[in-house]
Amino acid sequence: MAVKIYTSKEVSQIMESGMIAYEAHMRIRERIRPGVSTAELDEVAREFIYSKKAKPAFLGLYGFPACICACLNDSVVHGIPDKKTIIREGDVVSIDLGVGYNGYFSDTAWTWPVGEVSDEARELVTVTQQCLYKGIAEAQVDNRIGAIGEAVQKHAENHGYGVVRQLVGHGIGKAIHEEPQVPNFGRRKDGIKIRAGMVIAIEPMINAGTYDVFTDSDKWTVRTKDGKLSAHFEHTIAVTSSGPVICTMPKGANVNVFEMMGNGSAKNAGVDTAGVNA
Repeated sequence: MAVKIYTSKEVSQIMESGMIAYEAHMRIRERIRPGVSTAELDEVAREFIYSKKAKPAFLGLYGFPACICACLNDSVVHGIPDKKTIIREGDVVSIDLGVGYNGYFSDTAWTWPVGEVSDEARELVTVTQQCLYKGIAEAQVDNRIGAIGEAVQKHAENHGYGVVRQLVGHGIGKAIHEEPQVPNFGRRKDGIKIRAGMVIAIEPMINAGTYDVFTDSDKWTVRTKDGKLSAHFEHTIAVTSSGPVICTMPKGANVNVFEMMGNGSAKNAGVDTAGVNA
């Protein structure tokens, strides 16, 4: 399938979807605390997205039964929210969600530290978010898709982490999943050339241990094979002649998840958004 090229008007419509997705994340963030179930977080997203006359893009996608993917600790992606999964102090909670609005889609993920997390968790979350912005900065016209993966992989592996291989980013726009695939690993000379008008979802999934994962008995939840922590961040990005533009976060928004959760100062994040319209 050919890679779609979107007009500036269409990108604006994708950004409208993306702002709903961002606000859904912020409302979920406000509810994340010890004692809350992941099913409650799913209901927050459901109510908010529908209130905006939008639709949860994941609900029913390939048979997925919920609005959000909710993952704790060693869960990487595709966790099904339920009443039995209760958030506890020290957890890392990854939330992935998509929104469809007026025929256009967005996809975005954040990982949230709950209360006082371990130094290991703090470092992993910080480095994973750094990987996201390093990847975004490479989404430049005439670079190849492999430049994104190389930037992500290099930064993660320099910190001793494993970059998940079995799952990758993707094109997005009129459908939630489009071409091209956007791996979080590789070499900058690999893949198709990046062109203005491409819209892609970049989503590093980084493990504290090896990159090996397995799918749980529910046939959805992907977990680290060694049981170590995992983190996941994602933005939908529009490629322009003047650089990448984030469609799933307002320009100038706070990206420090520790500060946003009330358990760290701005200096703890260490996230460099230089070269990104963020």
